[in-house]
Parts: sequence; structure tokens; C-alpha cells
Amino acid sequence: MASKRKADDPLATYNAKRDFKKTPEPSGKAQSSKSGDLFIVQKHDATRLHWDLRLEIDGVLKSWTVTKGPSPDPDIKRLAVRTEDHPMSYAEFEGTIPKGEYGGGTIMLWDRGRWAPIKGKSASDIDKGHLHFILEGERMKGEWLLIRLKKKPGEKRENWLLRKLQDEHAEGGDALVERELTSVLTGRSMAEIAADKDGEYPLAGKKDDAFLAQMEKASARNATKAKPARRSKSAALPKFRKPQLATLVDDVPTGNGWMHEIKFDGYRAMIAVSGDKVRVYTRSGKDWTEKFAPLVDAIAAMDLPACLIDGEIIAYDAKGNPDFSTLQQVLKRGHGSQSKSDKLAFHAFDLLELARDDLAKVTNIERKERLEALLANAEPPVHLADHVIGAGEKLFDAMCSAGQEGIISKKMDAPYRHSRSKSWVKVKCTRRQEFVIVGLKDSSAKGRPFASLLMAQHEGDELVYKGRVGTGFTEEEMDSLAAKMRRLERKTAPVEVTKADARGVTWLTPKLVAEVGFAEFTADGNIRHGSYLGLRADKPASAVKPEKPSSTPKAEAEVKISSRDRVVFPDSGQTKGQLADYYEAVAPIMLPFAARRPASLVRCPQGRAKKCFFQKHDSGAFGDGVHSVPIKEKDGGTEDYLYIEDARGILQCVQMGTIEFHGWGSRTDDVELPDRMVFDLDPDEGLDFDDVKSAARDIRARLSDIGLVSFAMLSGGKGVHVVVPLVPGHSWEAHKDFSRRFAEAMSLAEPDRFTATMSKAKRKGKIFIDWLRNQRGSTAVLPYSARARSGAPVAVPIGWNELKKMDNTQPFSIDDAKRLQDRASSKTLSGWGFAEQSLPDI
Repeated sequence: MASKRKADDPLATYNAKRDFKKTPEPSGKAQSSKSGDLFIVQKHDATRLHWDLRLEIDGVLKSWTVTKGPSPDPDIKRLAVRTEDHPMSYAEFEGTIPKGEYGGGTIMLWDRGRWAPIKGKSASDIDKGHLHFILEGERMKGEWLLIRLKKKPGEKRENWLLRKLQDEHAEGGDALVERELTSVLTGRSMAEIAADKDGEYPLAGKKDDAFLAQMEKASARNATKAKPARRSKSAALPKFRKPQLATLVDDVPTGNGWMHEIKFDGYRAMIAVSGDKVRVYTRSGKDWTEKFAPLVDAIAAMDLPACLIDGEIIAYDAKGNPDFSTLQQVLKRGHGSQSKSDKLAFHAFDLLELARDDLAKVTNIERKERLEALLANAEPPVHLADHVIGAGEKLFDAMCSAGQEGIISKKMDAPYRHSRSKSWVKVKCTRRQEFVIVGLKDSSAKGRPFASLLMAQHEGDELVYKGRVGTGFTEEEMDSLAAKMRRLERKTAPVEVTKADARGVTWLTPKLVAEVGFAEFTADGNIRHGSYLGLRADKPASAVKPEKPSSTPKAEAEVKISSRDRVVFPDSGQTKGQLADYYEAVAPIMLPFAARRPASLVRCPQGRAKKCFFQKHDSGAFGDGVHSVPIKEKDGGTEDYLYIEDARGILQCVQMGTIEFHGWGSRTDDVELPDRMVFDLDPDEGLDFDDVKSAARDIRARLSDIGLVSFAMLSGGKGVHVVVPLVPGHSWEAHKDFSRRFAEAMSLAEPDRFTATMSKAKRKGKIFIDWLRNQRGSTAVLPYSARARSGAPVAVPIGWNELKKMDNTQPFSIDDAKRLQDRASSKTLSGWGFAEQSLPDI
């Protein structure tokens, strides 16, 4: 009977493997949750780090161990080993199983939510060796597939493959496990959970000796306790700021200095957010939060830090295309009566403020990169507006072929300007402008309130007549307009018109603004083939002026490079002109990291083989694109340090013999608040590149354990840089202290492998973890900077998955600008170098 009872108990194996007097894991019986469709994922630091996927079926958690963690990339299949069923009480287990016990190690609740087989399938498909299901978790979402592999002779374990299927939640690489480092239950990192020996979360801060002692255990994947950064929910909402407006041009600007986006057919919106507090402002500053309640709820649920996002609110027509008329109909119905068919969406394309940091002075491309990092987990109805670099004509042709409005082109290295400028330009497929309604032509048709509307625009101080529009109205719109216009009727004409144009007209006080599509203006300035698109309640009539196409801005930085044929790299033959062409091409992808950082230049006026020198102070001889910021020195004096903001500044430095660009770990906005930590892995001469790659991956793992996302960069020199982006808010003293203690802890944990000391004598056979670059005034080579070395190599960001395949630190040179541009927009480097995270308080 005993054996039968055991066979009937789905948790018999689970209970038999554990001594509940020694492990904090829960024992349990088969029982269902309230919903019956729970799923969880636990990050488990046992003999090997893995992730445990558990699905609720028949009162237990069916479980698979997923090596390397779930990938959102449909091209990546992950081995998932079937393990014993777990009790439902395990669904909120988080803690540390003692060493020596079954599964000994730290466990984090990494994800949770609900699951369901896709329509037509069921949970019983597991018995057939496959399961096609949908997850609605905090991190894992959309369609997934589990497939059982055929057992090999003598194989005891049950191997499956876990794969993400292509849908709106799919993305490249290992973005989920690389980005999500904390618990969905407690917000703690693996290190914090490991350090909580007595189950007394939250813990008090550790002293330095405790930090070092715990870091010493990092080689066994137990890291020090870290206090994860938590957002202040009481942070004030950012205030409305006047939006940047685009200048109408006839042609798409060319060159790689421009990024191009779809021009959305909706309402411009500035959205201020801080946690669950959200305000929606029109482009003129009106608070329209109530009008967009469903969107507001969706944005509030994202729990974003204090930020100000610029974008467009749209609605979709029956064909799924953005449509201004549909948006007007949705707004007319009001949010209280909006149905599921009222598909409002917000497309975010710019970021003006983040965590009290004013980003207006930051380049367009860097703001977009930061916005991408901020909205990495965004889901419909919130979208990140895509962009292309240097291929605007193709995008424009595609938009016009699809019947869309056109595109917006933005100069990549320009700051945000709270006005209309030529650094943002718009190219329209058809002409569309705003007009003031000044009258209506009486209709002879029965039941039709008017035949056409008379339009005007402000030219200087005068309101000028622009002709009539008589198409594009639905019956409902005509009735609604007639009611609005009835209240504005007047006896006198607000514009000058001929007697013929005034015949049969009822004049109106010029307050209503309409958007009109039309073929062109006639010779006398009137609208030709006009069609009514809708009212614009977000813009006052006084602001309606003609939009006249301006000349298309030039793409080049317009810096004359002298002596272009001078050979700068004698062993490989590249010239000064080729170096300048390289920097002009990569400026758009380099500026997000290089702009507005105090810089040190490596200048080699006679080429790299001759005398080269560092220059950090501004001599005033570079040109108008190279700027200076006064910085206090150690002796109390002040010196002007140079920095660049755009491609023009980079090229002016190249003109003066610059090869390399090195930058501070802070921006010129506030040089005393560092925002980037760099660990430069410098190997002893006896070590090969495989040793360096292994060291970089281990440092990444240690940083991950304390809740920090990091990125890899090939320095173009001897080593690899591990880069940790940070939200400004801590001092240089704290910055330096943390990096020193981290490096020392790594060297204590593995003294035969690492050293944190610069001394050559103590570096023999080891890798020096150079933390000294994290001091005030120190610099590190910037991404995409050329190096004054043989072959003209460059410093290159790479994905962690790419690092394994690299043979050396110099796979790219200044001859590879096009390849580097293509790589920068790839899935592998999506969001590289940007993460919203603070320095752990340890």
C-alpha cells in the first residue's frame, strides 16, 4: 500500500529529495491556486546558474531547468531539462538552500504570471511531448513552445527544448536575462538574497570587510549583498516644456548624419510621468489627461521614473492605419464610452527629462538611445518610434506608397530646441496644413448644413483668405461642425474677399482650426483640391500660419580637412582624409557616448609613428565646434577642459591631428556626478586573449549578482573594457571607492588570476583590473574612437554573445565604418551602453 500511495502522490519525489529540517524550502501537497493557471520562473544559483520554469497543472508546478535562461529570440532554442513536480507553495519561495543539500544555492523569484495553452491545445499535450502556450508574466510574454527530445540510449533525464515564437514580444539575443537582474517578489538582487542569512530582509548595509569577504565567495557565484536602486514614488512630475517643431522641406536630407522616423497622423503630446502619476499635455501646453484615460492607465502601470516623453497619440482606422479622423471620432465619444475598437496608441520619439536630468542639450541620437533603454519593456498601446539612419528616401517612398503622411528627419548630433528649427525637418507625401475657418458657404442641398468652408491663415498681422474646402466631411461631422459654427456667426467678414467669394457666405469669428489635405496652392494663393481632415483643438487660431517648404539642410559637417593625403598610419597606409571620413561616418553612433564629456585627445600631427601627445585643455585653436567647460583643479585653480557636441567638433579635432578620443566618466552638465564606470582588463604579456575574455565574462557575472547590468567593449588596444552605465547621483569619492573595492574583492577571491594593483611586479601572469579610470579627472577611450596603433584599429562595442567568437581586441579598423554603422543598429547592440541603474549602497 505504501508504494501505491507514493505512486499516487505527484510530490513524492520532491519530498523525498529534501530534508525539511535543513532546507527552508516548503513541503506541500497538491493543491490548485485560485486561478489555476499560475506560472513562475526562479533564477537558481546552484552547481550551475540556471532558470527553473514552472507551470501550474493539476495542482502542482510542472518544472523544467532551463540552462542559460529563457531567450526572447525565436532563433535561439534553449535546453530545458524536465525535473520533479513542485508544490504550489514553492511559487513564492525565495532564499538560500544550504550547501550540501539538494539544489544548494540561492534562489530568486525571477518572473511570475499566468499561462494558457493556445486555442485548440491543452496541458495534456505535455504527455505527447510538446506544449504550445502563451505567457502573461512580468517579463516573459507571448507565445512559447516546449518540445521533448528523443531519448538517447542510456539517457535518464528528460530533455526538452524551450523556444520563443515570433510575435510582438520577440527580441534578439538574451535581452531578458541580461537586463532583468532583480526579484519580482522583493526587488532584491541575487547578492542581496544570498547575504540575507537569517531571512531578515531588508538588511542593514555591510561594512567594507564584509563586502570584501562576500566578494571573495563570488568565484562560487555567491556575491556580496547589494541594495538595489529603488525609485522614489514621490518624485515630482516634470513640468510641461515647449516642444520642438519641424520645418517643412521638399526633399529628404541625405547622409548618415540624419535619422528618419515615420510622421504619425495624430496629436502631438508631452507626457510627464513619475511612477503611477501621469499628465498628458498638448503641444500648446493644455492638460488633456482626461481625454486619454486608457493611455494614461497603461503608462501609469509601467511604473516609470520621473521623466518627460515627447511623442504622438494616434488612433487606427478599420484597416489598421494611423488616421487623424478616427482619432477625432474617438475623442468626440470620450474615454468613458471608448470601445475595444478605439485603439489609441502612443508612439514615443524623444526624451527631454529623466530622473531630474535635463536632456535637452543631449544629441538627438543619444536621447533616442536613452528613450529606448527606458521603454525596453514597453507594450502596446505604448510604442517606441523606430528610426533609420541614412536611408530616408527609402522610408519616405515606403510611407508614401502606404498612403501615410510622410517622414520626420532629425539631425543626429543636434540638441533639443524648444522651437521650430532645421535640425528637425518634415517631408510630406501630400500637402497638409492647418487653416482657420472664417465662414461657411450656404448649401442648396436639402439636409446639408453647408456646402463648403472658407479657410484663412495668418500672414504677419493679417488674416489672409485661402479658399474653400467642400469635401472630406461625414454627415455626422457636418452636423457637429454646424453646431459649433452657429455660436461663432458674425455679420462682418474677418478677411478680405471678392464679392463673388462673399456671395452666400455666413461669416464666423476666426476661432476654429481645421487640418486640410490639398494638392497645391493656386497662383492666387488658394487651396486646390482641398479635403477636410478634422478640427485641431490643440492649437490656437492665432498660431496658424502658412507652411512654406524651406531648402533641405545639408548633411555634411562642413569642416575643411587639409593635407588629406598625408599618411597617418604608415604601416597600413591610411591617410588623414580617410581618418576624417571614418569619423564623419561614425559620428552618429559615437556621439551618444562622446558628446558633452570632458575629453582628452591623443594628437599626432605628423602621424602615429611620430611624436604624439595628450591634450585635455582648450587652447582655443580648434574651431567653433570644440567647446570648453571650466573645471576646478586639485590646487584650487580652474582650467578650461575641452569637449565636443557634434560631428563638426569631432572633425575639427581631426583637422588638428587628433587620432584618439578619451572621455571622463561624467558629463559637462555636472562634472562632479559620474555616470559611467569602466573596468579595463589589462593582461600580463604571458596571457592570451582567451584569458581576457573569460575574465570579462566573470566580472560581468559578479556585477550581475549585485544587480548591475554591464556591457563589453574591445578597446582596440590590449584588453577589454567592462562598461557599467549609471544614473548620476553619487560622488566621485563613492564612485572610486566602489570600483576599488570591487576590483580588490575579485583579486582576493582569485589571487592567482587577478590583481587590483598597478605594480608590474605584482602583475606577472595575472590580469590587472584597472579601476583607476574611475577617478575624477581620469579618462577611458570612447566607443568608436580610432587608436594610434598599427593598422588603425578602433574601440568597438560588442554583445556578450559576440565576445566568445572574437580572436583579438582589434577586429575593426577605420576602414570598416559601414560595417560598424550596420552593427550599431543590429539586435545584438540594441540598447548597448544604456541602463537605468544606480550605484549599489554597499
